[in-house]
Amino acid sequence: MGSKHSLVFKHLTPEMWAKYKDHKTATAGVTLEQCIACSIAFDNQHCGIYAGDGDCYTDYGDLFNKVIEEYHGGYTIDKVHKSDLDPANLSGNIGEDVPVLSTRIRVGRSIEGFGLSPGITKEQRLGVEELMKQAFAKIGEIEPDLAGEYYPLLGMDEAIRQQLVDDHFLFMSGDPNLKVGGMERDWPEGRGIFHNKDKTFLVWVNEEDQLRIISMQKGGNVNEVFSRLVRGINAVEKVVQEVSGGKKFMFDDHLGFLHSCPTNLGTGMRASVHIDLKGYAGDKAALKEICNELNIQPRGTRGESSGDTGSVYDLSNKHRLGYSEVELVQTMIDGVNAIWKKSQEREAAAAQ
Repeated sequence: MGSKHSLVFKHLTPEMWAKYKDHKTATAGVTLEQCIACSIAFDNQHCGIYAGDGDCYTDYGDLFNKVIEEYHGGYTIDKVHKSDLDPANLSGNIGEDVPVLSTRIRVGRSIEGFGLSPGITKEQRLGVEELMKQAFAKIGEIEPDLAGEYYPLLGMDEAIRQQLVDDHFLFMSGDPNLKVGGMERDWPEGRGIFHNKDKTFLVWVNEEDQLRIISMQKGGNVNEVFSRLVRGINAVEKVVQEVSGGKKFMFDDHLGFLHSCPTNLGTGMRASVHIDLKGYAGDKAALKEICNELNIQPRGTRGESSGDTGSVYDLSNKHRLGYSEVELVQTMIDGVNAIWKKSQEREAAAAQ
């Protein structure tokens, strides 16, 4: 195994391997070896495990539960995940004077009866896409402002492709983890992007998760972004049930909404802003310190491992599982306001 520091290496015992090595799950025929492919292939994994279908979390539960408990900070098997998607339960907003360039909130969702991206069969992947094409055609009947177009990646017109790249909407192939984890098989077939006319509501189909539902806009009005997201989630679930004969999003009382990566379990939510923090320009260490205290995760604005982007940072909620959506969005609002205040103090001190 390549990743000797991974949670998989730490928790996978010879007894577990002997017990599961020949097993295949019912929904998509996923083996344990497929689940831990990234731990085997790479030496840089932290978790190092993906679920190829919902069954993996129960069939290989001996291993998944240990990894989940440690990764999510002592989230033991007896704990129950709570969901709260009521925007009325938020208090306050990011201050109007805070220089937030844009706000984006995403969640993942998985439809029951189909595999998850690492193990989904070709037929199931095309089934998810076909179902979503029918669902997208009906969204506008429930939420008129969320009506839009679905753009399949396969056979995409070059002008459309370039527009999606310019809008930063397009997901690409080539991520080594997604490749080795099985999520880029049959690329680009069965995958695509839906967005509304205002480009404030998006759904990615069959990337790392079956669905990534995204609400975004310029500026820092988090309440507006969250309210649109909730309307979108509810509309998508309703039309999916309609066109599929009653299929729901996969949800487990302990694990919350099921995702392919255990790090995303629970809410699957990442609520983020791009913010200009001149008081922290070039001092990522100090920013990281205050972010840790406030349960916020700082990144460069081009993703998880991107380098320095001047004084503009991406700030988001750190947790996913064991906290409700409202709690995580509230953490982000309060954290951003506190960090901005501190940034102003640092800027004033530096000017003296």
